[in-house]
Amino acid sequence: MQAIVETLFDIIYLTTVLTLGVRMVRRSAGRRQYRLFGWMAVVLGAGDAFHLAPRAVALCTTGLENYTAALGLGKWITSVTMTVFYLLLYAVWRERYRIRGRQGLTALVGLLAGVRILLCMLPQNRWLSADAPLVWGIWRNIPFALLGLVMILLFYRSAKETGDRVFSRMWLTIALSFGFYIPVVLWADAVPMVGMLMIPKTCAYVWTVLIGCNAMKQEL
Repeated sequence: MQAIVETLFDIIYLTTVLTLGVRMVRRSAGRRQYRLFGWMAVVLGAGDAFHLAPRAVALCTTGLENYTAALGLGKWITSVTMTVFYLLLYAVWRERYRIRGRQGLTALVGLLAGVRILLCMLPQNRWLSADAPLVWGIWRNIPFALLGLVMILLFYRSAKETGDRVFSRMWLTIALSFGFYIPVVLWADAVPMVGMLMIPKTCAYVWTVLIGCNAMKQEL
């Protein structure tokens, strides 16, 4: 039952974000923020597919334990693409609110993203192993969580200061995604049911993409 429900959910999720992303890129009408948002959705869906596809195959066949390497590789790729996702979201923030300068802030965002990607690339993560160390899962997610916090603060303050009702909940979608993701990193191995939090986390990302789609519909 889990295999069927989870696989259907993942198919719907990937189809939705990839379709919306491609449509935004094609229909952005030269508006850079919406083209960036579209690519952001494509990166999100494509990156998650590397993990969700082998997971679906594993659940529907011989089990997760027989696909350790494929699942680990998928998580590795997804970890990097999610970082790129937030870099693109930062570019969307700058474009939407016409931010100029702020080189220090851009350097901070780039540094956090760079450290995150570097930590993901280190062999100590043992991505392809069945006993990947928890401590490295924590280390590589520290700069990622800080990057998320920066994005939450930026969108919250900018939407409030400019009266941007369309993006007024963008900060909340980011906060929810991290709120559901952090317990998975910390406790999913010890308590497998905690892994179910990935479903509302995924829904939070879909909400993020829908905010961009709705904005494009209203403003173009």
